Amino acid sequence: MRLSSVLTLIVLITVTAAHSAPAANTPATGPAPSLAAPPGKTAVPPAPAAAAAPVGTHALERADLEAWLDGFMPYALQTGDIAGGVVAVVKDGDILFEKGYGYADVEAKRPVDPTTTMFRPGSVSKLLTWTAVMQLVGEGKLDLDKDVNEYLDFKLPSRADGPITLRTIMTHTAGFEEQIKSLISSDPKALIPLPEYAKNYTPIRIYKAGSTPAYSNYATALAGHIIERVSGQSFDDYIDQHVLQPLEMEHSTFRQPLPEKFAADMAKGYRLASGSPPARLSPTRS
Repeated sequence: MRLSSVLTLIVLITVTAAHSAPAANTPATGPAPSLAAPPGKTAVPPAPAAAAAPVGTHALERADLEAWLDGFMPYALQTGDIAGGVVAVVKDGDILFEKGYGYADVEAKRPVDPTTTMFRPGSVSKLLTWTAVMQLVGEGKLDLDKDVNEYLDFKLPSRADGPITLRTIMTHTAGFEEQIKSLISSDPKALIPLPEYAKNYTPIRIYKAGSTPAYSNYATALAGHIIERVSGQSFDDYIDQHVLQPLEMEHSTFRQPLPEKFAADMAKGYRLASGSPPARLSPTRS
């Protein structure tokens, strides 16, 4: 899916989502509960508690990160001919370090600002789609193990070896052939609404669902359409209201074309920092 925020370089170390807003500041109160699984399935184990620093060392601090990254990042950008990027480090639910390196616009010498510069993080944004799915599972509106045809306004072709479920979609085992055609375009007029894309661009299933890992952008788009169907909201509206706004992610959006209010904060994309920026690319699904 798509979350507007153009990728020159982005280094994410234990990042919760894809961009520039503060993470939630709620402190951890203990181990997270296991995620319940249906009969015959394995439950997701609770997250381990944060480990204490080994004896003889001190806890990781911002100064430690800045000393290393201020040396490493300029070297990495120069060696890779990369325009710029952001490093964000999250520790125990709080932002321990965030800093921009290099340029959001090379020609204008506009530096990367870690709190306002927007990048396109690509498939990192799938995490927000999965978050939305699990919110609706928690509300009892979705079941990870139901045939997804029960949620759709069209039917995926059936197979004798079993249905596709949200569990297989979220583990990239839905069985779809991956295809790039119509995935990205530099022409905003070529944007395809999500419901239309889900209905009319279904790839061939080449594996039994649940049997074989096979990355699928289409399957994630299908999950986005299911979110629309079940919530009664557009995917963009749902993510805004139930994910981005609660996290105070004011410089993040799935909306395409990019809303005008974000235009000044958008980084230019470069194949190489020493070259010219290519035409802006947008996913063809809105």
